[in-house]
Amino acid sequence: MKITIGIPAFNEEKNIASIITKLRKISDSIIICNDGSSDMTEEIAKEMGVIVISHEKNLGYGAAIRSLFEKAREMELDSLITFDGDNQHRIEDINSVFEPINEGSADIVIGSRFLNERTENVPTYRKAGIRLITKVTNLSIKEKLTDSQSGFRGYNKKALKKIQVSDEGMGVSTEILIKGSNLGLKIVEVPIKVNYEGETSTHHPVSHGTSVIVSTLKFTSISHPLKFWGIPGIVLLGFGFIFMFISFQNLGYDRDVFTNYALVGIGGLILGSIMMMTAAILYTIVSVVREK
Repeated sequence: MKITIGIPAFNEEKNIASIITKLRKISDSIIICNDGSSDMTEEIAKEMGVIVISHEKNLGYGAAIRSLFEKAREMELDSLITFDGDNQHRIEDINSVFEPINEGSADIVIGSRFLNERTENVPTYRKAGIRLITKVTNLSIKEKLTDSQSGFRGYNKKALKKIQVSDEGMGVSTEILIKGSNLGLKIVEVPIKVNYEGETSTHHPVSHGTSVIVSTLKFTSISHPLKFWGIPGIVLLGFGFIFMFISFQNLGYDRDVFTNYALVGIGGLILGSIMMMTAAILYTIVSVVREK
């Protein structure tokens, strides 16, 4: 199976030439998605003879990954390795990520920064943030991963065909895992090492974390509506009935107590009913889509 490497790139003129040169030692099949760069990223990549996809304006990391997936489907590729263009990843780790795909033992392979015991090269704030986001992601998938935010990944033809990327931001990493898990795709991790010398990331850690958590909640609510909307809806309905029962017990004895408990009870019944209806509607839609 041939290795094809896809790189989402935004203003990476300092790194892109050296990365392409190094990658050519592994594969001559390289796709660059220039996500609206304002520097010479696109020109350098084209000059070096690789396939270049260009966005007229910066759309976001997720949009770049989506374009790489679409190009991979168009080319009918058997696999795709996504590799960040900020010089964090090591070329020598590509074969480790590709191996489970090539052997047919995985549909999605994640290059994890935390499978090795030695992680002192990862900044503390990033380590804490990634682990928190990964724990949140693990609540929505079958697998228990160590690094849900790694952009160094491998995908086989089945994953490229079945996963339709929609998130345009950093939440795409979580979206792919949730959708892949729901589709029954085999997800595994392999250890990698990263380089954090200098400021390699263009994403603020707080905005990155917030974006990913919001995306996780969004895709969980769609993928598991009964769990996300139905259970809280039942709880609210239960509280609503309890408060209404208490309020009627005080009818004629304490008007203030009756009013306060009745308002809380009505609120619980209304919100619970809305959440239950939302769960039922989404569950029906998801079931129909999955049958297709």
